[in-house]
Amino acid sequence: MGLKLQINEDMKAAMRAKDAPRLSAIRLLMAAIKQREVDERIELDDAGIVAVIDKMLKQRRDSISQYEAAKRQDLADAEKAEIAVLSAYMPQALSAEEVAAEIAAAVATTGANGPADMGKVMSVLKPRLAGRTDMGQASGLVKQALSKG
Repeated sequence: MGLKLQINEDMKAAMRAKDAPRLSAIRLLMAAIKQREVDERIELDDAGIVAVIDKMLKQRRDSISQYEAAKRQDLADAEKAEIAVLSAYMPQALSAEEVAAEIAAAVATTGANGPADMGKVMSVLKPRLAGRTDMGQASGLVKQALSKG
């Protein structure tokens, strides 16, 4: 079953169960997907939907840190609940060893030998790692790997 269809079915199930917080989070996700499809005039595939979810998760994490800094735990808890719902649609996260192996493979395939080649390596890694690891951390690991080599 496609990811979009799964999200739609989960929305219907949340409506039947009268699970308002879950329904709200799923509706936000459906709206974000629809917005991107309308903006770009495309039908999103699973990878595109994962990218939308990944962006939403990052926004939620940023909001949580802001809310906690402002001592608004109620709002932070609401964001955490949305993260729990959205995370269920993400692919299995990669372990640190798997990420390191992907980075090593990307460095080898691009023939990168210094920090100037970071863009080449990241362009190969992005489709492989998107939604499965934090790309900011992956970028730091690539930078480390290229500075050693």
